[in-house]
Amino acid sequence: MSTPDETSMHDGGWSPSQAIIAAIATEEGIDVTDVEPPKYDPLFTVVNPEALDDLFTTTGDGASNVVVHLEYEGYEITVRPGCDIEVRDRSSSDSTGQPIEE
Repeated sequence: MSTPDETSMHDGGWSPSQAIIAAIATEEGIDVTDVEPPKYDPLFTVVNPEALDDLFTTTGDGASNVVVHLEYEGYEITVRPGCDIEVRDRSSSDSTGQPIEE
């Protein structure tokens, strides 16, 4: 994995937007630097990465019940505080095709 850059969390970990890209790379079995156009749409086509990062930076790790659900590149993604990223393949048999609800 590449090293965090200026958009990283203050504690040296990945920001939520970076963690999403890393999770997609893991699911696809590719390097995180390969999740880029033209094969992959930019993350900003489905969510504002800065706003997402700010949301979780503002609330702190585990200090909130904030949960963000989105769809990106055929995956259902759930983001929770602490860069807890859950990725489900929408084409897998366990996906109902319905929106994620909690």
